[in-house]
Amino acid sequence: MLTIDQETYDAIVAHAKRDHPDEACGVVAGPAGSDRPERFVAMVNAAGSPTFYEFDSTELLALYKEMDERDEEPVVIYHSHTATEAYPSRTDTDLAMEPGAHYVLVSTRESGNNEGPVEFRSYRISDGVVTEEDVTVVDRLPD
Repeated sequence: MLTIDQETYDAIVAHAKRDHPDEACGVVAGPAGSDRPERFVAMVNAAGSPTFYEFDSTELLALYKEMDERDEEPVVIYHSHTATEAYPSRTDTDLAMEPGAHYVLVSTRESGNNEGPVEFRSYRISDGVVTEEDVTVVDRLPD
């Protein structure tokens, strides 16, 4: 199960809406081994596409160096789908390289970048196997 605080949830949704009609992507880092999504990092979709996302390699390398220095890991890796449901595509599954991460998908197909509902779902993806998990949104993460 993914437990995420309201502020981080809202930041992911806002990023997805802001980048619509292109897919948004980013990471929520947390202390290594903690499973605590604490530090929201919006990334640039280098593909600039409504149907595909790609982290900018320079930006991603810098983030991984920074996480290493801070003893962090990617707890959540998120991106949006702009015209389809919040379920990993074959490409998403093939690109999932962090077996310990929660893969969050946000679908903005219903409301685009306007006010309105989104679909927010989380998955574990390991060795090509996709498993949906519950998402609990809390006011703040427990100490």
